[in-house]
Amino acid sequence: MPDVVVHNAVILDSDPATFSIDFADTWIAVADGIVVDRGRGVMWHQCASPATRIIDAEGAYLAPAFVDIHTHGGGGHNVEDGPDHLGAILDVHRAHGTRALVLSYVSDTIAGLAASLRVGAGLARENPAVLGLHAEGPFLSPDFKGAHSPEALTAPTPEAVATILDAADGRLAQVTLAPELPGAPEAIARFVAAGVSVAVGHTAADYAQTMRAFEAGASILTHAFNGMPGIHHRSPGPILAALDAPHVTLELINDGIHVQAPAARLVTGLAPGRVALITDAMAATGMGDGDYVLGSLPVRVEDSVARVRSADGSVGSIAGSTLTMDDAVQRAVAEVGMSPIAAAQAAGLTPLRALGRLAPDVHSLLRVGQPADCVLLDADMRVTTVWIGDRR
Repeated sequence: MPDVVVHNAVILDSDPATFSIDFADTWIAVADGIVVDRGRGVMWHQCASPATRIIDAEGAYLAPAFVDIHTHGGGGHNVEDGPDHLGAILDVHRAHGTRALVLSYVSDTIAGLAASLRVGAGLARENPAVLGLHAEGPFLSPDFKGAHSPEALTAPTPEAVATILDAADGRLAQVTLAPELPGAPEAIARFVAAGVSVAVGHTAADYAQTMRAFEAGASILTHAFNGMPGIHHRSPGPILAALDAPHVTLELINDGIHVQAPAARLVTGLAPGRVALITDAMAATGMGDGDYVLGSLPVRVEDSVARVRSADGSVGSIAGSTLTMDDAVQRAVAEVGMSPIAAAQAAGLTPLRALGRLAPDVHSLLRVGQPADCVLLDADMRVTTVWIGDRR
């Protein structure tokens, strides 16, 4: 018998082609943190017992808990700070509906990055909330370095690629690189062969260079619009290359700062089902304004916007974000105009597909037999309740 039944809900977890929002009559039954049944109407009565906790969702949305494939930190810590601080990072993101994330590491020397990846690989082996590791650099363009130390940037030599793969010990989920760098085509082939999702980002590449990278196996555009040339009618650039490559997922930092709503509407409209909401969150997420560090760079957060702080106290490039996934989802509906189910899938199904963790024909994360990690959202898509495992 189930421990919990949530009924009178609109479950945002099905094929969008057949999804209907007209009736809030779907329900889900959970035992020991696992989905044991789900359906429509009043049939939930038949699977409940006197000991079952019955929750009336009162017509609210129920969605799978979120997945963030680009996260640098939270709760005052970055992922480079080591295993003692992983709990604080996870707690911040879980409180906002994220059940699992990828640990993203900023550019470092090859030796320094390898040391961080070895630690991260251990965390990924031990903690199911860590989906894997993301090396965002150091194979990046100095012209679009963003909040990456210019001293750490380098070309992807075979030796560097081998060192990174060895250090990650099979836990490298994603690597971001600039495809115009010397050795990039060979690096893409090597990473793809190792089962790593290759992302194009922090790049000066034009449309043709980017498209060649996608044809070679790259399959993600790192935080679309940021760290790359914009769209120009005579120089279409990497964004339009990603839109023209049907296998490519476009990451979107949907905070209204990195990407404003009209640009977000462009990519979500032209690439339905291929936009993955991410946070790019750094240490200040869940904290407040003040001074922080991202990699080796000092960062100042003012009005929740993180920027690199120079020695003279001035601020420059945006340095990650303080965004949480619930805010990204809410903005996706309220400002970008995505449907509730499209927004929910951009925060769950699509990120998992981008990493090769979900088959294209799977449209449900809350299937019978799967973990009942879910969030309850009100009519404005704001998270009101989070269930991760058997914890509320």
